[in-house]
Amino acid sequence: MRYPTMTELQRPTLTLPADGKRLLLHSCCAPCSGEVMEAITASGIDYAIFFYNPNIHPVKEYELRKQENIRFAEQHGIPFIDCDYDTDNWFSRARGMENEPERGIRCTMCFDMRFERTALYAHEHGYDTISSSLGISRWKNMAQINDCGIRAASRYEGLQYWDYNWRKGGGASRMIEISKREQFYQQEYCGCVYSLRDANRHRRENGRERIRIGLLYYGQDTEAPQAD
Repeated sequence: MRYPTMTELQRPTLTLPADGKRLLLHSCCAPCSGEVMEAITASGIDYAIFFYNPNIHPVKEYELRKQENIRFAEQHGIPFIDCDYDTDNWFSRARGMENEPERGIRCTMCFDMRFERTALYAHEHGYDTISSSLGISRWKNMAQINDCGIRAASRYEGLQYWDYNWRKGGGASRMIEISKREQFYQQEYCGCVYSLRDANRHRRENGRERIRIGLLYYGQDTEAPQAD
């Protein structure tokens, strides 16, 4: 007889709002998606992962995040939709916002862009609900994310944005627990070239080494050499 784990005992059973039947979950990365995916899977919700993140820079970081997400989706038998890495479009929309702070208008633009593509795909492929793993991170402004998701979904009749608070009920703690269990790649900045620039500037001002792309993983205690 198999007994449930503490994580399974603590996790609530979820249902889609407004009688939703099929969910398209925008995923930003495996660490943020781990708890969200396991909670949705345990609740028996029909869903697929939609990976559209043209903000992530450089391409090495993008591929690391994507491949970790693919690995976890395959482990759970969840369909994974790999969308375009259209960085030119992202940089075009970010023009003039290069020096905006985190959680500012550049981030709103970025969320809008990703949710607009998620909503379009959902509309064209029979999904009635969209959501995202972005909101589980304590570094993000949940109200900002939800506003962008609701705005994107409102473009299409019959499509809704699920604004579930993935942090509540221990969700944020389980996110870290799962990341360590799976030894996910541990990204050290939001994703875009400007967040990388600002994170490295902050580190330099505080006497720390610059971010080491591709070398830090959850659950590994060894100190990795600095990246090239």
